[in-house]
Amino acid sequence: MRAAVAAQEAGADVALLSKLHPTRSHSGAAEGGINAALGNASEDNPESHAFDTVKGSDYLADQDAVEILCDSAPEDVYELEHWGALFSRTADGRIAQRPFGAAGAPRTAYAADITGHVLIQVLYEQIVRREIPVYEEWYAWRLVVDGGRCVGVLAWDLLNGGLKSVGAKATIIATGGPGRLYAGSTNAYACTGDGMAMALRAGAPLEDMEMMQFHPTTLAPSGVLITEGCRGEGAYLVNASGERFLKHYAPHAMELASRDVISRAVQTEIDGGRGVDGSVMLDLRHLGAERILERLHNTRELSLTFAGVDPIYDPIPVRPGAHYHMGGVDTDVWGRTPIEGLYAAGEAACVSVHGANRLGGNALMETITFGKRAGRHAAENLGGGGEVSESAVRDAQRELSDLVARTDGERPWSIRNELAESMHDNFGVFRREAGMQEQTRIVERLRERYARVVVEDKGDVFNSDLTQALELGCLLDLAACMVEAGLARKESRGAHARPDDYPKRDDENFLRHTIVTWADGRPKLDWKPVTITRWQPAEREY
Repeated sequence: MRAAVAAQEAGADVALLSKLHPTRSHSGAAEGGINAALGNASEDNPESHAFDTVKGSDYLADQDAVEILCDSAPEDVYELEHWGALFSRTADGRIAQRPFGAAGAPRTAYAADITGHVLIQVLYEQIVRREIPVYEEWYAWRLVVDGGRCVGVLAWDLLNGGLKSVGAKATIIATGGPGRLYAGSTNAYACTGDGMAMALRAGAPLEDMEMMQFHPTTLAPSGVLITEGCRGEGAYLVNASGERFLKHYAPHAMELASRDVISRAVQTEIDGGRGVDGSVMLDLRHLGAERILERLHNTRELSLTFAGVDPIYDPIPVRPGAHYHMGGVDTDVWGRTPIEGLYAAGEAACVSVHGANRLGGNALMETITFGKRAGRHAAENLGGGGEVSESAVRDAQRELSDLVARTDGERPWSIRNELAESMHDNFGVFRREAGMQEQTRIVERLRERYARVVVEDKGDVFNSDLTQALELGCLLDLAACMVEAGLARKESRGAHARPDDYPKRDDENFLRHTIVTWADGRPKLDWKPVTITRWQPAEREY
């Protein structure tokens, strides 16, 4: 939505396609806040924000992109405020900021613990106000590339049925991540990485696909996100003995260490038998009812609804869950991909401002800053094309018709469940060579089964059977890319932890990005250097 507003402001004729109503998109589930060095809670500046981001990334982030993000953040947050974003306030009326993990200052602006919900409503208001057309419940399925240039997209109209073509002189992918690759995920059911898979199949490279972030505090057993804002407000993580165990892993930062450090600590406690029924406990009781109800009311509601626990009186059971994908479509700092006319922004893209580990609060900021930049650049640099050929539509229609006409085969859900469970087991918080090799074989077998998948619903209108089958194809392709990249990265860096065979970071050999392309029906691996502008790699301590 931010890209669409920027493109229209730059003079372009713009439209949005979304497989959901825009305010049902998963950014609405972001709880904790958005990072900007406003300096409202303590002295802060964009340089400090940038350093924290680079350090948090385990030095895999591209520092030119990080500096753009952090320099732009204050202005972009104030713009959201002027559009009507209702941020929580300090006593003197300024935007309130809370501490978040691995940050040198309290720089996370927030709206209680429903920040994403507030921002997505504000942005949709801008779309409506500007009369930008929205084709909602259109499932974008295939990019159309003609003469090396992206000229539009083919989409399935869920509401009315049928394949539709949309020609465009520039196309921006902003479709989020593939969190539903995993059992135990904070992500909505719709987070299936469609945009990444479309770009991959069209010939665009994907970057750092092995870097899936596991959030340390997801509600057991549902996987619902329990915001880092809880720890920002002062909550404790304790094991079965009531011990604040992070003193053994991050003695200085404790609960405000980086997410990868805390996720490994929590998983280690659970694996070592020091958990409670496969979880550790997040204790908010000492914060008091008034503070919980004012700043963490959504967390309390989620805990009551999904776990039957009231955090005012009892600690919440939490454990790591798949949360955010730091990898994505390889782009430059304007969102451009190597395919002419094709851009990407947000979690679907890898610019790369998160490297091997994203700091909480930087994801919402990335969507605003790089959505704005991608929209503006695309509108100001429109090339030729913009028409989808009839032959491209006919070929795609034939492929879909063949899929729907199939009567014998396997339903998609069983393959999807096996993929999610096996990724959780073999490509989770900790990765091991044997497990990743086994996952390669599992994904290959699942892809063979997918070739015979059957769509039970033969109708056109609201055929979610069809779209779920197409989503599964996206997930399978992305899983193959992730495991291929994970096996190649023979080190431990950020979210990619290999404790048994490569427990240390190896800057000499692996201070570089993995790049995956699709060739002959399988992923092909390459590398590209990390952009370092100011900060040389150093050991991370929290």
